Order: sequence, then C-alpha cells, then structure tokens
Amino acid sequence: MRHVWKFLGLAGLVGVAATGAVIARSERQRRAYTPDEIRDRLRERMAEADTPKGQEA
Repeated sequence: MRHVWKFLGLAGLVGVAATGAVIARSERQRRAYTPDEIRDRLRERMAEADTPKGQEA
C-alpha cells in the first residue's frame, strides 16, 4: 500500500511541474515584444519618471 501512495505523490509532483512549465511557456510567448515595442515602452516609462509628481498631464 505504501508504494501506491509514493507513486501517487510522485505523479502529483510531476503534474504540478508540467503545469508550471506550460504556464511559463505561454507567458513567455504572450510577452514576446518586438524591439520597437520595447523601445516605445521604455521611452514612455522614462517620460513618466521625468515628470515631477503632481505635474502629470
């Protein structure tokens, strides 16, 4: 009976690891920006950082 519980525990761990890998892969694909998009986002963030607090337009 002990072997059954060990097997179920290992199967559960493998399932969790596989699910995490699938989620990480889909997240990387979703966040795959082009160089132009990255550049634009960085410029927006720099403009926001340069604007003094309370002075936002």
